[in-house]
Amino acid sequence: MDNLTIRLQALSDPKYRAFQIKLMPTVDPATVLGVRTPDLRRLAKQISQTRVACDFMNRLPHTYYEEMNLHGFLIEYETDFERTVAQLNAWLPYVNNWATCDCVAPKVLATRLPDLEQHIKLWLSSPHPYTVRYAIGMLQRHFLGDAFDPKYLLWVSRVPTKEYYLHMMVAWYFATALAKQPQAAFPYVTQQRLDPATHNKAIQKAIESYRISPEFKQQLRQYKISAKERTL
Repeated sequence: MDNLTIRLQALSDPKYRAFQIKLMPTVDPATVLGVRTPDLRRLAKQISQTRVACDFMNRLPHTYYEEMNLHGFLIEYETDFERTVAQLNAWLPYVNNWATCDCVAPKVLATRLPDLEQHIKLWLSSPHPYTVRYAIGMLQRHFLGDAFDPKYLLWVSRVPTKEYYLHMMVAWYFATALAKQPQAAFPYVTQQRLDPATHNKAIQKAIESYRISPEFKQQLRQYKISAKERTL
């Protein structure tokens, strides 16, 4: 057992571990130590750019859930775009849960959005569901504002949603798009361009959003697909 694992075990909290396990059914409970995210981020800050961090990041796959998160937080300290993408490409295939997938967002990616777009296209075609989820998360984070293009809605609408955590991510993306780019996103609702379950989930999440007006929420409610309509 290496020193970093010992340090992580020393930070573990049994009650928090029990709470985490319930939230992540795709993760083997034996691989969860129960370390809180602020503690992991502090550790990442302490060791970033050191030989210890380099050696650790070269030892994929990791054993523990927290080791995967720590690895992701270390990637966030990389300041070179190409090295960051290379590190993400090495790490993403081993991500096996939504929490790890969603918590890592290197700031340097925002400095070269045209190049990031090309990598997102590659990630969307990955056979690994959490790599695809990560791609959608990057589109949601960086490409629903000034860098928006309607083609991104089409890309996400074509993602297969049989896998639960992809279904949820596509719905979350479209709910956010309805808030930030309603003119472009609303036709996906009115024309029912998503599968029924994802369509309804996107509407549900949009209705729960504080960023959408009561009037628009009322409109969205009218487009929910009923159980009877699903069987027709």
